[in-house]
Amino acid sequence: MLIPLANDPRDYAWGSTSLIAELEGREPSGRAEAEVWFGDHPGDPAETPDGRTLDRWIADDGAEAGVAEPLPYLLKLLAAASALSIQAHPSKAQAEAGFAREEAAGIPRDAADRTYRDANHKPELIVALSDTFRALAGLRDLAATRRLVAELGSRAQPLADRLAGPASLGAVIEWLLSDGTDTAREVIAAAVAAESDEFAAELELTRTLDAAFPGDPGIVVALLMNLVTLRRGEGLFVPAGVLHAYLEGLGVELMAASDNVLRGGLTPKHVDAAELVGLLDDTPGLPPLLTAAEVGPGVARYDVPVSDFALLRVDARTDATATVAVAGPAIALATAGLVTVTGAASGTTAELAPGRAVLVTPDEGELRVTGAGELFVALPGA
Repeated sequence: MLIPLANDPRDYAWGSTSLIAELEGREPSGRAEAEVWFGDHPGDPAETPDGRTLDRWIADDGAEAGVAEPLPYLLKLLAAASALSIQAHPSKAQAEAGFAREEAAGIPRDAADRTYRDANHKPELIVALSDTFRALAGLRDLAATRRLVAELGSRAQPLADRLAGPASLGAVIEWLLSDGTDTAREVIAAAVAAESDEFAAELELTRTLDAAFPGDPGIVVALLMNLVTLRRGEGLFVPAGVLHAYLEGLGVELMAASDNVLRGGLTPKHVDAAELVGLLDDTPGLPPLLTAAEVGPGVARYDVPVSDFALLRVDARTDATATVAVAGPAIALATAGLVTVTGAASGTTAELAPGRAVLVTPDEGELRVTGAGELFVALPGA
């Protein structure tokens, strides 16, 4: 079966007023449009043509088509015009322990200070659809960070001292978000006024963030992170414990089905510095970038080390048919051109314009793609 899916954009404040509308070829709504969810997550399930939400359809009719359980992943369009919060996500074991602890404490799952809203991990992959997509991901090489902080002069000396000492980067981050807020404000002021050849982009980002989040200590956390610019088609994979924040651009995002987020600044929402640092991977290094590897004619795969999801990109051409094996419930989302998808078992077809998606049930066995455009296919991992 091919089941068309639709949803309204979520209007988070950081969302773009134009990027999703441009992709879909319509006039902007005038509101911030941040994310479109194509999945069965109860937070905002997609809608099927008969008016049922996808989670309801799976509960009612999914078993007959081989979709007996909720989807293990959530596929989104994400359009950022300004920074999302700095955040990290727990491992599966950490999520299970934290969820059980907060359930036992009687904290309502929708409480503002609730950290673990479910018992699942939330690894995620973002692939750029805009010409560039900017993000912060992982902690920068420590020698480079020390050079950056040295360029900020005496106002940043307390931070420089901590970075030169034996304390881990996680301990430095916890200090910045709790007892070091006065130092953070001094560092921000110094960075806003500073100039640098090596770190010009990082300092310009600091000025942008300070205008949006004045004095937020998360701005200094951002100065410790890798600033990344993805080109169209490039991916960024964020495993458990890795700090990240999306800054600007349009992308396809695929993640495990979870809502567990521990924040580290750039937000008015709850920040639990100790809990964040307790699960943080504070090893400095290069950001976890991915490029898709060809696995068949016109089909490329973004390899991620998790079993919850896999993501394929299909470059459809009028002179060829691309095929995608469907071993579990899949969602196909068009992002360019006009693409026709056909279920091999049923022969059912759907013509997808950018921003349109269908659920492909496992009984199809294979999805055949023709037309001229681009299609992303989300499915369970190996």
